[in-house]
Amino acid sequence: MDNPIPAIEILGLKKTYGELSAVNEVHLSVGRGEIFGLLGPNGAGKTTLLMMLATLLKPTSGDARVNGYSIISQPSHVRQSIGMVFQDPSSDELLSGYENLKLHALMYDVQWKSIDHRINNVMRLVDLEHRKHDKVKTYSGGMRRRMEIARGLLHQPAVLFLDEPTLGLDPQTREHIWKYIESLARETGMTIVLTTHYMEEAEKLCQRVAIIDYGKIIALDTTQNLKNRLAGDVVTLRGKLLEIDALRGLPFVRKIELQDGRIQITIENAGKNLKSLLLAAGEIEEVQVRSSDLNDVFLHFTGKEIRETEGDTLEHIRVMTTAKQSR
Repeated sequence: MDNPIPAIEILGLKKTYGELSAVNEVHLSVGRGEIFGLLGPNGAGKTTLLMMLATLLKPTSGDARVNGYSIISQPSHVRQSIGMVFQDPSSDELLSGYENLKLHALMYDVQWKSIDHRINNVMRLVDLEHRKHDKVKTYSGGMRRRMEIARGLLHQPAVLFLDEPTLGLDPQTREHIWKYIESLARETGMTIVLTTHYMEEAEKLCQRVAIIDYGKIIALDTTQNLKNRLAGDVVTLRGKLLEIDALRGLPFVRKIELQDGRIQITIENAGKNLKSLLLAAGEIEEVQVRSSDLNDVFLHFTGKEIRETEGDTLEHIRVMTTAKQSR
């Protein structure tokens, strides 16, 4: 029988720093076996939320249950139930991949007789078995990321947290990481929660996503349902004498934005209405048409473009400092 208890249940979690609310009374439930995405601009609260769920940061108020255990009253049980892959590398470069994993296994009280078997299994899963005895400092960026995912899996957690799992990796390596994440969820039934700045990553991997801004969840649904809310296709026009007022008056136009000398228009059914739009637009020099994507959803709800730069840098420094002080 399936376990009816959610993998994660967040009950009004809040974290403040003075007058700043990094996470503001978040309520959320994540099902078992789900790949769930957290999206948001830098400093929105994504990393802070993960750090609280991982018991590395104490909430100001509220509670959450991870694998059925309270992050407030049962933190040791929560830690046994989770794996965590941070934004920044945390492996010892002077040790081999095998030595890093063995150290992790000992810290999590993995049975001695099963340690080598588990290390071989996770290294094989991330395609690093042939490099397990090489020092981590000789690994490429993608290999280090895969090794850290292997480390997060070694003690067989019920929930895996991935904070920007492919940040800074080349497209080919990113695709490989996606395949590992998909196979994990499919083959083990593990619940995976990831933060990401890559829209295609969220669309590829996540059954549902939550968009966070200013510490609050402002949208939560499947990626397709979120895109459906925009109700249209996106037409981009460039020209010298575009009739913006005339375009605003068309019944099938949902939204108009000015971007870098171009006009971006969200319309219903471009196949049916594009010709009427172009006739009303005036003197056109360039036309581009595409379907709405998750980046459009992000812009719609936050008014900001997602930036493929470092994650919540200032927030991350503040979180780590606080976590160290609380130990």
